Amino acid sequence: MNSTTRLATRWLGAFAAGALLMANAGAQNAAPAKGATQPGALQHNERSLAGVLSQAALVLPAAATGGAVFVGKWADAPTTKARVPVVVFLHGSSGLRLKAIADWQQWLASIGVASVAPDSFALTDRATYSSPVDKDFYEKLHALRGSEISAALAGVKQAAWADTTRLVLAGTSEGAVAVARYTGKEFAARMIFSWSCEDNYFVESPKNAIDLDRPVLNIMSTVDPYFSQTNTWLGNAAAKGHCGDALKDHKRATIVLIPGAPHTLMTLPVARSVTAAFLQELTRR
Repeated sequence: MNSTTRLATRWLGAFAAGALLMANAGAQNAAPAKGATQPGALQHNERSLAGVLSQAALVLPAAATGGAVFVGKWADAPTTKARVPVVVFLHGSSGLRLKAIADWQQWLASIGVASVAPDSFALTDRATYSSPVDKDFYEKLHALRGSEISAALAGVKQAAWADTTRLVLAGTSEGAVAVARYTGKEFAARMIFSWSCEDNYFVESPKNAIDLDRPVLNIMSTVDPYFSQTNTWLGNAAAKGHCGDALKDHKRATIVLIPGAPHTLMTLPVARSVTAAFLQELTRR
């Protein structure tokens, strides 16, 4: 993989896409399931935005600390020795409690990359949901998540351990929508996990704002329970379940489809291998 890679869709293992689409074509016309919302706030206030950063999960590699890897909260960051590449990672709807996120951040540190995962649930009365719900709710949620990028970025820019020329914006599922929509130019690349960049039940419209001249990585399960055709209430019979259409004119994009993978897939060996290659090419001095 290199910086001049043309759009590449990597099919890992045997996957009969046509058969899957045929099997689910009728299901897309079925009445959708009905989710539910737990009422609460969908807009950060000054206090919660501060908490988004202070409560963020931070992992610093040994190169940054000059000693052991640091694992903790942003507010407890140690004195550091060097600047390193940084991934700003937006978690999904489950928040930071998923063990997979902690494992992934520590794995990033093992390859010399720092990571900070803002805590969306610093908004203590934050609304929650089980899909599918009204698109108006989702759009307010996506705006909330987008505001967290700016809060995290403001902190990272001031961090003594952050090489601001090598920043990567990443996210999974709910968090990945905000990553795909982000319009700023501060990040050298993006990584979009478990979001297809397509029109479906989760958005009024995709509103992708991915830079055409900067690397982007999209990793999806072929049977993602929310954004592939296996979801009978996906809301788009023509959806492909990945960002291929959104990135068709992008010359520095890589799309990886993993057969049979779960929705949370960042820690799978294949996902790690591809992510490592992507980051190593990007962060190489």
